[in-house]
Order: sequence, then structure tokens, then C-alpha cells
Amino acid sequence: MDIPRPHPPEFAPSRYAAPRRWTLGWLAALIPPSVLAGEKPPEPVSPIVEAASSARQSLRSTAEWLARGVDSWFGDRPFEDGGSVRHGRFQGRLLLREGQSPDLGARFNASFRLPNIERRTTLFFLGRDDPRDVVTDQPQALTREQHLQREDSRRDAFFAGLGVDAGGGFDIRVGLRGGPKPYAQVRYRHQWQLSPVNRLDFRETVFWTRHDRVGSTTALSYEHDVSASLVGRWLNAATYTQRSQRFEWSSNLGLYRYFDHQRLLSTEALFRGHEGGGVNVEEYGLQLSWEQPLHEDWLLGEVSLGHFRERETAAEPRRGLWALGLALKIRF
Repeated sequence: MDIPRPHPPEFAPSRYAAPRRWTLGWLAALIPPSVLAGEKPPEPVSPIVEAASSARQSLRSTAEWLARGVDSWFGDRPFEDGGSVRHGRFQGRLLLREGQSPDLGARFNASFRLPNIERRTTLFFLGRDDPRDVVTDQPQALTREQHLQREDSRRDAFFAGLGVDAGGGFDIRVGLRGGPKPYAQVRYRHQWQLSPVNRLDFRETVFWTRHDRVGSTTALSYEHDVSASLVGRWLNAATYTQRSQRFEWSSNLGLYRYFDHQRLLSTEALFRGHEGGGVNVEEYGLQLSWEQPLHEDWLLGEVSLGHFRERETAAEPRRGLWALGLALKIRF
């Protein structure tokens, strides 16, 4: 774009005109064309976003490399012919719980569409998580991590498996977790739309491991749309195994307020306990969480603050404590 140059005054000597035009032209060469066109300069990218973007690319590349290798075991169809990585998620978290040392951990999981395997199955999955939650098929909202409870990171292990959609709400999964430890699941899920604003979701998972033998997890969720952006939910789950011969249960009663740009504010009342422990409710408390994107739609941050009261036996008094959770989530 040409920059308009002021005409020299009528009384100015002609020898001053050329130097003035040359000076303005030299300055124009230093100004980026985008600025001359009225465009805003690009915002600087923070080191955290750059590191997260690099990690995201590495996670996706590694996942695709692994998917190609697994898919090649089942045929010669190229991975590009319909293959993809689905629902990839990595989460790093820091948990600060009163009276305990800080707990830092990381987990990830993903599912894949594999062209050769699709002839026989509909799902290949892989991740690193608490194998107990994976095997018993605990709802994500009821895991110890979501309740800001300290976990032994040494329990986390890799898992992988194949799943088949059996139709009619049933699916079957077989896999390995924590090394050569096989497990199997049969799941049934059904949802009832009770009214335009009320839903009931039921899920039953029967599982098998060498350690637990046969067990089951029953999960029931009721949701009510208070408004277009406010949802109430009551979620309950109970797990029983032949080895333990008792029920372990947890419950979550929450309100979820959705805002523009994937921002979410949640308030939850949390409860957990187990049968035969002498205490009806081992722990209960209130938790407030805020989640929002930090960059585009794939990098998210979450802050959670909770206050809980707990006791493991009837002989000890109930203790009150605060907990703070910080999480960084990457979708790939």
C-alpha cells in the first residue's frame, strides 16, 4: 500500500523535497504490510501453550504409530483407509490435601478406529490409569481422582484391549492391564427420556479378573435440565465382587452451569462408603470446580476446591479437611 506523502509547502526550497520523500519511504519499508492494512499483530504464544502444543503433537504421533502397528497384525489394509485416533485425552494433575504431601500424577487414554480390526471389532482402546477404575468401569465423576482423594501413583498402569458392539445396548470388552493381567467386561446401557427435561441413565457392567473373580458395577444417573445452561444430576454407583463379598458405593449430587466457550462451573455434594465397615458414610463433602479452555478447544484448565469430613471406623472421630486440585487437560 502506498503511503500518502504530504506535499512540500509552496515556499519550501526544491532541494528539501527529495530527502523528505526518501525518509518516509525508508520508514514505510520497516512497517509490516499487515499493520499498514489495519490488521492486528498476532498475539504472543506463552511458553506453556508452546510446550502443550508440542506434547499434543507427540501424543498424537505416538498414538497413530501404535495404532498402525496393532492394525497391521490383522490385515494389509492401509491405516489411511479410514483409520483415526478418537477421544485422545491426557491429564496432568496436582492434588493438595490437608495433612498430606502434594500428589502429582498424569493419565491418558484414547480409542482408535482401525481399518483391519473393524472387520471383527468396533473399538481398540489404550491408556494409563488406575486399573481398578478401568476394570470395575467406574463412572469418571465418581473416581478417587475426581473426589480429590490422594492416590498411590504406583497403582497406575497401562491397559489395552478390544471391544465389540453386540447390539441392543450391549458391548463386550477384553483386555490386559498392569502387564499380563487379563480382564473381561460385558456392559449394558440404556437411557430413558422421561420428559423433554428429565433423563435416566442406567449402566450395568459384569467383569472378571483372576483376583476378583466375578464382579459387577451398577451405575444410575438422573439428570434434570433446570434451564438451557443449568443441569442438575444425581449419580450413584455400587460395586460388588466375589472376593470382597461386600458393596462399595459412591454418590454425587451436583449442579452444572455451562457458559460460552466451553466454560463450566460445578457444585457437587460427594459421598462414599462400603458395606460392613462399621461406618455408613466414610466420607462426605462439598466441592466447587471451574473449567475453561486455555488455548483454542484442546487445552483446558480446571481448578477444584473441596471440604470433606471423613472417618474409616466408628471408633475414631470424624475429621474435617480441605483439598485443592489443579488439572491441565490436553485433547488430541
